[in-house]
Amino acid sequence: MTATEPQFTLSGFGDEIDKDPEIQVAVLQALGAQHIEVRSAWGVNIVELSDAQIAELKAVLDRRGMKVSAIASPIGKVAATLPVEHEVTRLERAIYAAQQLGSEFIRIFSFYPAEGQDVAEIRDLVIERMTALAATAAAANVTLVHENEKGIYGDTPERVLDIIESVNSPALRVAWDNANFVQCGVQPFTDGYALLREHIVYFQVKDALAASGEVVPSGEGDGELRETIAALKADGFTGFASLEPHLALAEELGGFSGPAAFGIAGRAFRALTDAAGIRLA
Repeated sequence: MTATEPQFTLSGFGDEIDKDPEIQVAVLQALGAQHIEVRSAWGVNIVELSDAQIAELKAVLDRRGMKVSAIASPIGKVAATLPVEHEVTRLERAIYAAQQLGSEFIRIFSFYPAEGQDVAEIRDLVIERMTALAATAAAANVTLVHENEKGIYGDTPERVLDIIESVNSPALRVAWDNANFVQCGVQPFTDGYALLREHIVYFQVKDALAASGEVVPSGEGDGELRETIAALKADGFTGFASLEPHLALAEELGGFSGPAAFGIAGRAFRALTDAAGIRLA
């Protein structure tokens, strides 16, 4: 492999390993990662950490030489009917965390419809809110990455593209998640990759079974991980690949795997990248 060939930079959701950042870092580094995606620390969500807690978290990461790939915020994982300012205010807190921890990226979502409401009915509300969020991010020189979570407006490739094109801001890009697409009845690579490739800057790594929606290690489900990885390599993708295994528990605001299952997920993904001739940095 030459130095010019594409590689992925390995990261992972630390709180899927343990609540303690020290343990999060130890497991990720054992898997060869020098980056972490921060969603919570000590059981507290990133947008709820105090200034002192963020400073303490930074000290932990600095001691271990660990960098932050993204702030995995819960922004946009709320009803679309909440005022625009509700999530803009929370985003400002996520931006503070990103700036203190040295991260360019902040993960966000694109809002839930009310119970019984068709998701298409909230489109205009979503675009208004995503536009405000992108403007806030642009002013702070950070990049929002939208995750295609099941049940939000942007849960299919077509609606993700609608958001990106309608907002039309370089501060809003795509965090690609194969398993979430599977859970929405989408064949990720077949149905969505070509549509979204030019907007993908972040790769969240998990797989799922189409029949049940169960999340499984990379390559063991219907998420077309092999095809996706091969295409990203061919297209010269050199961004973060962030492990989000969800192998033990999946909840509304996140998932959990534990150290052992997280290790299984990491090794499964490395087997796929090794087979594809991709070096994980």
